[in-house]
Amino acid sequence: MFQFHKDKNRYFQIQYEISKRYIIPFVSKIKPIATQDRILEIGCAEAGVLKAFLENGNHCVGVELRKDRLELAKEFLKEYDKKGQVELVDKKIEDLLLNNNKGFDLIILKDVIEHIHHQEIFIRNLKSILNPDALIFFAFPPWQMPFGGHQQVLENRWGSKIPWTHFLPRPFYKAYLRLLGESPIKIQNVMEIKQTGISIDRFIRICKKANFQIVKKQGYLLNPIYQYKFGWSTIRQHPLIFRIPILRNFVSSCAYFLIKAK
Repeated sequence: MFQFHKDKNRYFQIQYEISKRYIIPFVSKIKPIATQDRILEIGCAEAGVLKAFLENGNHCVGVELRKDRLELAKEFLKEYDKKGQVELVDKKIEDLLLNNNKGFDLIILKDVIEHIHHQEIFIRNLKSILNPDALIFFAFPPWQMPFGGHQQVLENRWGSKIPWTHFLPRPFYKAYLRLLGESPIKIQNVMEIKQTGISIDRFIRICKKANFQIVKKQGYLLNPIYQYKFGWSTIRQHPLIFRIPILRNFVSSCAYFLIKAK
């Protein structure tokens, strides 16, 4: 459905624009980003998000498990790579936690936390690589939103457009995906999201249990990236609605959070 995912040049540019127009201003309202700040992005893909920080003079580290996407990131950021301003690695974050002696001032997880197992343990462990007063930025689609199961990535034309199919019980959902003619790897990826998808309510509970403070949050009725996908203007969620448990998960297409270790 979304062909721009296959056009990596365009996808890189979109992520760069989102970073420059939304992520950096969102973070800067709490803490201005200084040139000497070290930035880590987990699940950086082609590293379009990091480019905006590199332009600011920051030293950046990008972690990405898919080597094909990491190679593209190195090509897109080759001028910064040559200067030693960016490190792009295909390690698991657990390896980075063990081997990195320097802390980070900002960690970014954009559309990543919903793919991670054992989310509470994962978030708690990030404390070991945070500098004092460091922040962690999260952006994710709530599980209960119409396409919270990432079914928009399906190859089947109609299957990619039908909302809330991810609410089907696991056996029925898997059978439905097979009926659509999806590949085994695509089915595996979508089924994994059914297991790891996260709601706004659960994210808030996880942060509290992991002893993190939420310092800024914003829900979006229309995700900022939709202006690139569909030409739709970004619409922020009203703060009052974003405070209502359960409802906010269904009416927010995207949630931004900024958290800090207590």
